[in-house]
Amino acid sequence: MKRNFIIRNIIIVVLVIAIIVGVSVYFIYKNAREYEVEQVSTYNYFVLEKDELSGVIDRGGNIIIDPQFDSVVIPNPEKALYICYEGENTKVLNERKEEILTDYNNVEPIGLQNISSDLMYEKSVLKYEKDGKFGLIDFNGKEITKPVYESIEGLPYKEGELLVKQDEKYGVINIKGNKLVDIKYNKISVDGYYTSENNYKFAGYIISNTTEEGYRYGYIKYDGKLLLEPEYNQLSRVIGIIDNQNTYILCAKNGQFGIMRNDEELIPNEYQSIEYDESNKLFTIEKSKKFGIANLDGKVIVPAEYNQIDITGIYLYAQNSQGVTVYNSDGTQANIDRNIAILNTSNEKYKIRINNENGTKYGVINKEGEQVIEEKYNYIEYLFDDYFIASNEQAKLGVIDSHDNIKIELRNDALQKIEGTNVIQASTTEDSTTKLYSKDMAELCQMTNANVEVKDDYIKIFNDTETRYFDKQGKELKDTEVYPNNTLFANKENEKWGFTDKNGNTVVEAKYDKVTEFNEYGFAGVRLDGKWGVVNSKGEEVIAPTYVLNEEIEPYFIGKYYRVQYGLGEFYYTDLNTQNQEQITERETGQQ
Repeated sequence: MKRNFIIRNIIIVVLVIAIIVGVSVYFIYKNAREYEVEQVSTYNYFVLEKDELSGVIDRGGNIIIDPQFDSVVIPNPEKALYICYEGENTKVLNERKEEILTDYNNVEPIGLQNISSDLMYEKSVLKYEKDGKFGLIDFNGKEITKPVYESIEGLPYKEGELLVKQDEKYGVINIKGNKLVDIKYNKISVDGYYTSENNYKFAGYIISNTTEEGYRYGYIKYDGKLLLEPEYNQLSRVIGIIDNQNTYILCAKNGQFGIMRNDEELIPNEYQSIEYDESNKLFTIEKSKKFGIANLDGKVIVPAEYNQIDITGIYLYAQNSQGVTVYNSDGTQANIDRNIAILNTSNEKYKIRINNENGTKYGVINKEGEQVIEEKYNYIEYLFDDYFIASNEQAKLGVIDSHDNIKIELRNDALQKIEGTNVIQASTTEDSTTKLYSKDMAELCQMTNANVEVKDDYIKIFNDTETRYFDKQGKELKDTEVYPNNTLFANKENEKWGFTDKNGNTVVEAKYDKVTEFNEYGFAGVRLDGKWGVVNSKGEEVIAPTYVLNEEIEPYFIGKYYRVQYGLGEFYYTDLNTQNQEQITERETGQQ
């Protein structure tokens, strides 16, 4: 009895230790994979271009680094660290023009891949070189990894993750230097899975190795779990299936396609092609040049025996030598004319009905199948609530409600709901008029030759003679509400522009043809006789109207320098006075 008691206690102790070790390993592994991408909230430094040389200015327009280098990169504009290139030499300078990080050779920024932004580099780490190998350091010069890699590059789409090469093989590490994907593959790419809430966080890795027969592909989940060994001829993720936990993978062996859900076979590798329909969450499968349909569980709901299958709206139109059979999206046969198509909308109350019998005409039915809008429009698209965008035979657009009442006349060449707002924008080319409407279709304003910009908290509509602001619900705002931190505001008087204070007192005489509002750095553009100048927040002219710039775009100034956008979102500042069309000043983005 005593012996059994001792053995039982030993077993319990061993199990407890195993659990503790397992939990510890899990959290160590989990923490090793985690990293935090540094966020930039304030821009303090900017690249200056002058006479084809580069330097640095601060947010007051003061020169920090004289323009004497071939190029300058500021990886993080909040921080005073500038990578300056001069011929084959590279220097890293601070705001006192002192060379820093001198313990390391060839310090370089790490460019982000496949990301369009003015922040084009990793914002907290740099790479350095020693004896032909590369390592990582932070901005303070602390070593993150030894120089053991043949290359370090940004991993496409995944800021904070780095593609590294060692012994002619690739792997992935994060900006903390922790390994995410083993360094043992010939190629690694990101599957491209994206959601608006998490961006590319849940995107996984497509891995590949070379064999005598060519490349073979496999898959690693976003959390580092190997789902598929690299043994497939082709492989891609079905990114139209929005599921952060389950990964649907289209893969081929010997020219035969199948679908894997994580590491389990969903559809066997026996099809010539498989295509995914997002609207109905179905796969079209092809076998021996015949087509069928499978659902997300891999079940074949329409056998692969048709010459052609078209998915239009909620119906599947399967055609063979006997004619067309119409199926519902669950695979049951539908009792509907083959000339009719039904489209779901984001509102379960309504479906769009398309009749192709005598020319394509659109109408709307309710969820009971009753016709609420007659099939007489050339196009209908659901908008929101009980409203629809409709087009007539002249291809003019307007808005109708569910009772077929016209709420916005069908006379516009373009019409859309401004993304992220409850405001409708409509425009006509004939008279170059842009109109804004509220959610209940009341006209908010109209303006000719207008530009519309959407900021974080408001909508700006403007032309050469006026500027108006609205919140994202359509309420008109005063400039004092839009720019609460400003002390001066644009003011029009007798067809000329100047600036007043919050109480309406004139600070800058209304003598300009056009002005901009003051930006967050305390500068505003002023135009006179086709040339732009700058005033500061005290109302003083920093530089008289001198610059000839693109007339269609409002310039953005810091001190006497104006912003020029180039590449994929990057910008610099210059005082070059030219009409060179390759240098287009960027519109204010609200992300300075």
